[in-house]
Amino acid sequence: MDYYFLGDDELVTAFRFIGINGLAVKDSGEAIAAFRRITEGYNEAAGIVLPDSLPDANNCRVLILTEETADWLGDYMIDWQISGRYPLIVEIPGIGGRLPGRKTLVDSIREAIGIHV
Repeated sequence: MDYYFLGDDELVTAFRFIGINGLAVKDSGEAIAAFRRITEGYNEAAGIVLPDSLPDANNCRVLILTEETADWLGDYMIDWQISGRYPLIVEIPGIGGRLPGRKTLVDSIREAIGIHV
């Protein structure tokens, strides 16, 4: 399975150590441009500098994002998840830990099946 990562510089480096390539994004503009390039082959011409091609991302089946990057993507990410197409999206906490107010996957599952502790 092919993985790709979008997030901050430190985590891009960490993921490269385990064999997963990625791209560092610093704001919502870069995140949206990279996400659209990966998912739609979209070529952003709005002055955002990205590599001409992201060859490692072309066949990406799982896209790993930090929570902050996912927040920057907003509706783009939600629409993509609803579409049911690949790549699948996995959110992880950033280098600073979990963002306040975010549910964990376990919390969401417990809520969905009605388990409240």
